[in-house]
Amino acid sequence: MTSTDTFIRAELVSFARDPGDGNLPQPGSLKHYGDGLLWLKEGHIQAIGHYADLIDQLPPNSQALDYRGRLIMPGFIDTHVHYVQLDIMASYGRQLLDWLNDYTFPEECRFASHAHAEALSNAFLDEMLRAGTTTAQVFGSSHPGSVDAFFTACQKRQLRMLVGKVLMDRNAPDALIDGTTGISDTERLIEDWHGKQRLGYSVTPRFAPTSTKTQMDAAGALLRNDPTLWLQTHLAENSGELDWVAQLFPGSRDYLSVYEEAGLVGPRSTFAHGIHLDNGMRKRLAERGANIAFCPSSNLFLGSGLFDREAAKETGMAFTYASDIGAGTDLSGFGTLKSAYQVGQLRGQPLTAWQGFYGLTHGNAKALSLNSQVGQLAPSYEADFVVIDPHATSLLERRIQHCNTLGERLFALMMLADDRAIYETWAGGICQHRRD
Repeated sequence: MTSTDTFIRAELVSFARDPGDGNLPQPGSLKHYGDGLLWLKEGHIQAIGHYADLIDQLPPNSQALDYRGRLIMPGFIDTHVHYVQLDIMASYGRQLLDWLNDYTFPEECRFASHAHAEALSNAFLDEMLRAGTTTAQVFGSSHPGSVDAFFTACQKRQLRMLVGKVLMDRNAPDALIDGTTGISDTERLIEDWHGKQRLGYSVTPRFAPTSTKTQMDAAGALLRNDPTLWLQTHLAENSGELDWVAQLFPGSRDYLSVYEEAGLVGPRSTFAHGIHLDNGMRKRLAERGANIAFCPSSNLFLGSGLFDREAAKETGMAFTYASDIGAGTDLSGFGTLKSAYQVGQLRGQPLTAWQGFYGLTHGNAKALSLNSQVGQLAPSYEADFVVIDPHATSLLERRIQHCNTLGERLFALMMLADDRAIYETWAGGICQHRRD
């Protein structure tokens, strides 16, 4: 045995593909080992299986970490989050456009300071890992230093992350306008960081109202020149936003067409929210392979509306699960799924635990084109996973004791768990967080 081998004995749960919408997962979609063994080597998964089947294959004198009574799943993935808004979470009483003007823009002005960006980057990553999230697609501020600081913090921790500098050259405070330097700063950041170790760059126009057509066209050119880049922005979150876009772009067919005309809609494009879409727009997103980041706690908090999962499925439009911090109320994937279930109930679209945890892991990875690296517990995959303690709180433990099936236990976690249930978070084969 070499020093790079780690063996963990625990219950293991992972999804190989979409489990479907039924009360039971589709055959072959779920990998579940009640008494499993996870074998790690050099930051990757070497093997996974039943403990009894693998124990004889281990090198002589191997010692396994005994985590029986705990559950291991792939690390959670967050497809849309603003690290620069961590300190304005739980700010009272605004809808989207007022939220931006009253809270977001003043807060983001602080990121002109590299020391502030560095401190917030580390604080955000600490909180994210505490919540069991190992990969995220992240907005910086319009300051290039905010992205340098965040990438540096991610690199030190060997995390797989997508990050981008916000592009906005109008309709924002002068201190945040990037004017003629926004694209050149983005090009420099791409050169410095994209594809380095486990890091990727996501081109990041904030949303159509804060970027001129010239800036969005230039962002589209970046994507055409390098198809390995990602794109993240916002779309159809709030009815007032739709009216504003119609005024700013009177020649465009609809909100989505503003992005289509700039070449921003493709298989690596994530559009946050997508609440106020018609089926024509959903089908156009589906045809181009883009995804909508469903941010349920944010949508409820800002009163933006209820995302229609059934319409997305009927039109073939991919959607993912995201926290949207700071308008969201929880960095925890458990919290996101809890809110997603509540939104679904209001729409008559119940969310099963199978769908929820598939979406938070393999589903989100697939939508981000990361599903060959993360999102599953499988040989050759990067060793990003969470160790969940189903007995973390007295209430959760009482509920788990009354569960008879895996599905019931996963649903109880979806409703009752929080960061206290994350016993450990591993990324790149390293334990990055252990509960106090």
